[in-house]
Amino acid sequence: MKRKQENDMEIVWQSPANTPERHDYVFRNGVRYVRPYYFEFICHVKNRWAGKPIVDLFAEEFKGRPYDYYVSAVKSGRIQVDGELVPISYIVQPSQKISHFLHRHEPPVNAWEVSILQKESDVLTVRKPASVPVHPCGQYRKNTVVGILQAEHGLAPLFPIHRLDRLVSGLLILARSASKADLFRRQIEAGMVHKQYVAKVIGVFPEDEQVVNVNVNHNAREGRSTAEVESVRNGGTSPKGKAACTKFRRISTDGTHSIVLCEPITGRTHQIRVHLLYAGHPIANDMLYLSETVSDRSNKGLSADRAAAKSAHEGCCDLSEETSKEDFTIDPMCTNCPNLAPKGYDGHEEGLWLHCARYTGPDWSYECPYPDWALLD
Repeated sequence: MKRKQENDMEIVWQSPANTPERHDYVFRNGVRYVRPYYFEFICHVKNRWAGKPIVDLFAEEFKGRPYDYYVSAVKSGRIQVDGELVPISYIVQPSQKISHFLHRHEPPVNAWEVSILQKESDVLTVRKPASVPVHPCGQYRKNTVVGILQAEHGLAPLFPIHRLDRLVSGLLILARSASKADLFRRQIEAGMVHKQYVAKVIGVFPEDEQVVNVNVNHNAREGRSTAEVESVRNGGTSPKGKAACTKFRRISTDGTHSIVLCEPITGRTHQIRVHLLYAGHPIANDMLYLSETVSDRSNKGLSADRAAAKSAHEGCCDLSEETSKEDFTIDPMCTNCPNLAPKGYDGHEEGLWLHCARYTGPDWSYECPYPDWALLD
């Protein structure tokens, strides 16, 4: 930790080396918040950034804060280059280290427990709640499965051996050593691991097994994938994306929805979601891929994929003045204070009706109970 005196107040700056602790969290109305904290973000100047004034660089690359904030941050020393204060007209050079000392507000997540399913000497399996990221990424650091397990159970280090999207729930396998994680990854890459998910989809899914063998093309900028098929017109064109295959089998149906067992043979981004959409039975609450046919919904019914973007234009949640004063120190330069959550996040997200149920390897098998939504009347 770094300590700095600023405006007659001693600030303790955290870094990635500082581990999450139980008292870092605040729970309100079924939502888990992280008490805002001071944090040093570090990056190095990319070649395409070189030659730009430092304030212009931040305003163009990190648009979450207004231009005036970055001017003040440089003047006050909250943005430094190679550990030194610089003027607002400073021109950055390649590979320089830039530190941004920030009052960090993490997005909230649903307050469901990260429950431990199985604890072995070299493997830990947990039930991941929907809306909680697996590991630190983007704006999330403490509000992650890895962070929560470290804070509430003292479990570290942990190495997730497979991906689960933030809005997906279910089985998460974590190795407790780098060597064990490497063994799992080799088995997955060799195709030795059988994966099973359950999904709640629209309509009556066919009774017979369905196999979707269609390329998946992921657009990182838009945050969504598409199924790409070969065109037979004009002599045919090669499909974009990567080869992907998923097997589907209906478990049950009530005539309106179906519960479907999904077995991805490959592991492409949003593969199950896109292949179900391609099959004509999209996940029933997957608003990212239902957006073309569903409109005029409030944030309450939206998945986080669209709710976060929508909320970003409408401001942030309003917490009581009492909550703000008691739970954390308000920073005079922070553009998110006095709220617990950053702008654009209110914490009320509906988990995707997609759940990781079982992973099976050559000599091991781990599973997770089905969620309530998978039990049709």
